[in-house]
Amino acid sequence: MKLPIKGRHIPGRLATGAFILNSGIEKSRGDEQTAAMIHGMATGTYPFLGKLTAPQFLKALSTTEIVLGAALLLPVVPTVIAGAGLAAFSGGLLGLYLRTPGMRQEGSLKPTQQGTAIAKDVWMLGVAGGFIIDEIFSSKTQPPTETITLYREPEDDEVTDDPAARSPFVITSGA
Repeated sequence: MKLPIKGRHIPGRLATGAFILNSGIEKSRGDEQTAAMIHGMATGTYPFLGKLTAPQFLKALSTTEIVLGAALLLPVVPTVIAGAGLAAFSGGLLGLYLRTPGMRQEGSLKPTQQGTAIAKDVWMLGVAGGFIIDEIFSSKTQPPTETITLYREPEDDEVTDDPAARSPFVITSGA
């Protein structure tokens, strides 16, 4: 069975998947105070989230993180799909960073002490972008595999003193 991921995606998927899954599990254990703090910060940036109560929001956020983390860790989920989910999630976090007062130094993208915890999540957007770009471009640029045999292989019952016939030279390209 061929899995829909490439070996080069495994480190990024493991790092982001484990990080996000752990974060979701921790949030699922959050109390009322944690829910209120996270919900308050999120609604300040994304007012439509105010339609949810703090516990509802925390449950939705933790579930989202658990599902995304699992999708990144499970090799049956295509990388382009997991990457799109990661891009949306990390984009939301960076929106929070950019729109929340006190997260950035005045007139700059540089984080304040308070903003560093969220600003560092830009790495997840970079990983997601790498996944998506690699999937888009690598699927279109892979040439078909061709095998060229320069010398014919001798038949099983054929005896020959020709070294080329005993060990044919084979070139495979596009693999």
